[in-house]
Amino acid sequence: MFLATTVATSVTGFGFPVEHFLPSHAVGIISLVALAIAILALYAKHLAGGWRRTYVITAVLALYLNCFVAVVQSFEKIEPLRALAPTQSEPPFAIAQLAVLGLFVALGITAVKRFRDRTGPKASAARGGY
Repeated sequence: MFLATTVATSVTGFGFPVEHFLPSHAVGIISLVALAIAILALYAKHLAGGWRRTYVITAVLALYLNCFVAVVQSFEKIEPLRALAPTQSEPPFAIAQLAVLGLFVALGITAVKRFRDRTGPKASAARGGY
């Protein structure tokens, strides 16, 4: 569900008429590339070997990019935040983006370390196998 809704979110960003390439287009393209790799890792490679780590990294990257855009939109649309950083080049905006990035780096590292293959001997024993 996450992959499908995130793909839909990224794709719809290209449906609006524009006169030139914007930073939001770059973020959308990066997100779609990451999502394509995550989908490949999950459905075609079945998270085998290094594809497990690849899936986690690309899924976390796609989620981070969604949150990155949410912070940008928040500073554009929410008046108290806009007052703090009207051009989005002020320290409050940078601090918010760095906090989000730091959180996702920490969560990504944790996810890569903890997302283990469930087909080993322990998983087999948990399912009643030998």
